[in-house]
Amino acid sequence: MPTVQNQNLDWLLTGLVQRVPHARSALLLSSDGLAKAFDGLETVDEAEHLAAVASGLHSLARSAGMRFAEGADVRQVVVELDTALLFVCAAGSGACLAVLAGREADAAVLGYEMAKLVKSVRTYLATPARQQAAAAAHDPRR
Repeated sequence: MPTVQNQNLDWLLTGLVQRVPHARSALLLSSDGLAKAFDGLETVDEAEHLAAVASGLHSLARSAGMRFAEGADVRQVVVELDTALLFVCAAGSGACLAVLAGREADAAVLGYEMAKLVKSVRTYLATPARQQAAAAAHDPRR
């Protein structure tokens, strides 16, 4: 299965930001908070900070689903700020997609476009767990 490590997915995120009015940036991250690909963020540091925030939000939402919604999966986390909206959704096994947009953005359109992107390329967005990847790197059979 293709993974983010061997695929350049920046173009997918660029397309999403360009298609959705008022979208500012998009970020693909591992569920444990590592930035994998991004568009619209000025520095790697900014991408890593957003990845940590998005990972934490998605983790909190998963916990709420387990505790209060009979183990339901998280569809989307939306944070409404004074001047921005932050959307976070699952994007394949071990991966999340985060999009930052201006307040003027149509939340329904943004959510739809994110879901469409994830559905069309889910297998390419999968991110293996770091422990498995680290163990494979040290496997003497390789």
